[in-house]
Amino acid sequence: MNVLEGFHLADRAFFAREVLELAPEVLGCILQRTDDDGTVALRITEVEAYAGERDPGAHSYRGQTNRNKTMFGPAGHLYCYFTYGMHHALNLVAGQPAEPYGCLIRAGDVLEGADIARSRRESKPRKFPLLDRSLARGPGCVAQSFGATLTNDGDDLFGGQWTFFVPDGGLALPYLTGPRVGVSGPGGSATNFPWRYWLADASSVSAYKPGRP
Repeated sequence: MNVLEGFHLADRAFFAREVLELAPEVLGCILQRTDDDGTVALRITEVEAYAGERDPGAHSYRGQTNRNKTMFGPAGHLYCYFTYGMHHALNLVAGQPAEPYGCLIRAGDVLEGADIARSRRESKPRKFPLLDRSLARGPGCVAQSFGATLTNDGDDLFGGQWTFFVPDGGLALPYLTGPRVGVSGPGGSATNFPWRYWLADASSVSAYKPGRP
């Protein structure tokens, strides 16, 4: 089975635009990585948009740091960060240079390389094997399925191990929106920042948890 049938390679212009326009169109797209272990391909089912200086929930809200500098660069790169002392997370850099915008990949369906993703996700002993829908359910699980670490911060989607594919007909599936997961303070407002997007019928979508003050 060719998982890329009905898809074509994205160009950089796909990412170099307003993040709130981009975020819902990322749903249903495929992010793929090929490394020494093999190929893992993920159909994205859930994302969150972050809009820099106008978004108190964004890492880049207060300006550039060594941690978030990738967000201030050209679109079509990966911003990878380490959080909670245990998880990595992957973001698609959007907008124009100096516009520190991005889409956090929260969840997806592993279409290819499920055995590789599973070996990475089950590297520590587990009481029960993971369900297929749980391989990339949550941003830490997405990064782990890809084997992504801080060494991948700044990776280009248009050269190297990563590629990004969009559906030939664009987004044709119903999606929902709501507040972002785990974001506290003003950025967690469901009214002002309903910037989480997910496919309505996808079982891999993560559970919502409000932010803690």
